[in-house]
Amino acid sequence: MSRYFLTLSIFVLCVCTSLNSQAQEKSFQLKGLIIDSLTQKPGEYFTIALKKDSTVIKTVVSDELGKFTLSAIKDGQYHLIIGSIGYQSKQISIQLSKDIDLGKIAMKPQGNDLNEVAIVASKPIIKQEPDRIVYDTQADPESKVLSVLDMMRKVPLLSVDADDNVKLKGTGNYRILINGKPSGVLTRDPKEYLRSMPANGVQKIEVITTPPSKYESEGLSGIINIITSKKVANGYNGNVNARMQQPFSPGLNANLTVKQGNFGANLYGGTGVWRVDGVKVTDIRNSRGDGPQSSLYSLGYQKTDNFWAWGGGELSYEIDSLNLITAEINPYGGYNQQDLGQRFDIKNDNDAIAYNMNSTTRYEWRGTDYTVNYQKGFKDKKEHLLTFSYKFFDNEEPQTNDVRFINFSDPNYRQDNISKSKEQTAQLDYINPFEKITVEAGVKAILRSGESNFQSLKFNEISNNYVLDPTQSNVYSNDQNIYGIYNTYTLKMKDWTFKAGARLEGTYVTGVFESTNSEVKTDYFNLIPSISFNRTLKNSQSVSLGFTQRIQRPGIWDLNPFVDRSRPNFEYVGNPDLEAVLSNNFELTYSNFKKGSLNVSLTYNFANNTQQRIFQYIEAENLTRITSLNIGKDKLLGSNINFNYPITPKWNLSLSGNLNYIWLEGMINGVLAKNSGVTGYASFNSSYKFEKAWKATISGNYGAPDVMLQGQSNNYYYLGFGGSKDIIKDKLTFSASVANPFQKFRAYKSYTEGANFTQERIRENYFRRVFCSLNWKFGKLEGSIKKNERSINNDDTKKSSN
Repeated sequence: MSRYFLTLSIFVLCVCTSLNSQAQEKSFQLKGLIIDSLTQKPGEYFTIALKKDSTVIKTVVSDELGKFTLSAIKDGQYHLIIGSIGYQSKQISIQLSKDIDLGKIAMKPQGNDLNEVAIVASKPIIKQEPDRIVYDTQADPESKVLSVLDMMRKVPLLSVDADDNVKLKGTGNYRILINGKPSGVLTRDPKEYLRSMPANGVQKIEVITTPPSKYESEGLSGIINIITSKKVANGYNGNVNARMQQPFSPGLNANLTVKQGNFGANLYGGTGVWRVDGVKVTDIRNSRGDGPQSSLYSLGYQKTDNFWAWGGGELSYEIDSLNLITAEINPYGGYNQQDLGQRFDIKNDNDAIAYNMNSTTRYEWRGTDYTVNYQKGFKDKKEHLLTFSYKFFDNEEPQTNDVRFINFSDPNYRQDNISKSKEQTAQLDYINPFEKITVEAGVKAILRSGESNFQSLKFNEISNNYVLDPTQSNVYSNDQNIYGIYNTYTLKMKDWTFKAGARLEGTYVTGVFESTNSEVKTDYFNLIPSISFNRTLKNSQSVSLGFTQRIQRPGIWDLNPFVDRSRPNFEYVGNPDLEAVLSNNFELTYSNFKKGSLNVSLTYNFANNTQQRIFQYIEAENLTRITSLNIGKDKLLGSNINFNYPITPKWNLSLSGNLNYIWLEGMINGVLAKNSGVTGYASFNSSYKFEKAWKATISGNYGAPDVMLQGQSNNYYYLGFGGSKDIIKDKLTFSASVANPFQKFRAYKSYTEGANFTQERIRENYFRRVFCSLNWKFGKLEGSIKKNERSINNDDTKKSSN
């Protein structure tokens, strides 16, 4: 592995050097820092235009810190024009014959008069960085009314299918973080939490496609990072948001930020409800082959009641200018209860039975995350940092299945699964930027423990009570310890950047069954390389090439052997023998940023021994068993495109698309199963700012069917209209939106087939949704408070496959 890593590094370095030597024209760089002349705050999202003679040859937008950079400029005489809404424009004459740093550029707020030069800047919604795409949710008017789940429909490389499952580049193999850190509430079923999480509290969503070595190697397709933290400053401010959605889904969330001297605090909390009734659920299964023929048809209607609550606090104390301590606590809890009434019609050759069933499945989650960080700075440079972090995570996920039959001989039954998990993480990170090379290194230890106490009880009519079935009960514990070390080097020149690093990880897994006194052990080591190259071209263009390996480790819920029989004739069971999967990922990207932005990428991934969800029809028991096995070989060739353009200063258009061809294969009961096909999505979003603080948006997307080893889903689409109005400017805002107004329900279909069966599941989810919200901001802040540059990012386990 090390020889392969070294060879590839030398090859890419030679390519970089060759490309650099071919640049015959000498070019220079111009940069600066924009500040407000009165408040001295950074000038966010100012438009900077570089003009030669009478032609504007380059434009950029300052970032959140007020910084801007113009690269690949020939020597000569230029005029730099800077402007933004509410400020007097400024024009600076520049003779460029070397790299120039203009330092701080003070911009004066505009009075009633207008300058002779006017530049109007719209805050960019999408930004491309070397290894990620960033979607600025605060620049999207619909962020005031939509949930994070609905907002993800607009994010490049992300899509949300008809059953509300989030996909990254068309797949579900990714890791999702909040503020660069894992959260217990996202460990199993993230869509439930994201559906209740208001987008107005999210600053941006990052899609990291080529994660550097500092990140854990989990997530075959990449990482989704939801950034909620905002700048904290002297004084206080806060935000309260009340919202309502139809079907019934009220919600309330609030946050308060306080800063005084070297101490700062951010307190936040929220709650939400999602309640629907009358969701139609259909199951169809038919046997095939030469044996006895059987069929199953089930039709039911489901009522779902979800509740979430979360809260937390962040404390920050600057001991001095070089030493910073921060601490966080994040409790959360909630439940999902599904009440389902079904009718079953089952045929076995000439025998036919029919019966009704009522079932209740209740799944709960509760827990708390605790984090402490210490950051040590150095006097030589601001970016020279040493950070130590410790995180403790405690979580419970009890589940109860209660199944009751009508006109059927089988006894009623109940299942209880009390699942608990704990996690401790200690991490040390070091970064030192030299003149051209930045060095990063770190060590990390993750200690996980999980326990599942599951039991099955059958109703005994004689005793009129539920009796324990010991053959279907057990206590399973799982320990997973991971130790890692990484080192990354970033070399920056005028026109190109080269980043190379590696991460060495050792994983030790032990599973124990108490009832049978048996044990499962797995140990393995992985050396994970990560290489990326970026070449800056003329006219704000760039090309990037990246390669990295990623690991998919099975989560505790995939390893848990609990047999879930919440659906009669179907059972879900975990597999404690699952192994980690290693994926190889290549990505080539072209970017063009002028007035608008264009990003095009080509991706190729392949992996062996992949974890596949397998459906098996057991004829003797007349049931479908669903589990996960390491049997697959996956390949994906894909392309992604994103285009963002300000048609006018008030009207913006964004287009995004993804097209993949997937090859899947795996051995199921000694028979080779294969599937392949095209999948992907296309989306658009357009917003317009009217006079008097009105804003309007329209968005939509289309998703092709998902390709799975044993079948596929159906296609899906989404169409939304929204608007907002500032009732009190920058204080009180009313927002409203409607999604899919022309159709009340939308069917999510999943078709599966095996050697001896075909199966289809159809779930008609609510499709038409109406949203409204009221958002109130209060308080005033001055100055800023520091937060740790580094913290814990546990992104090393597979997300749930719901």
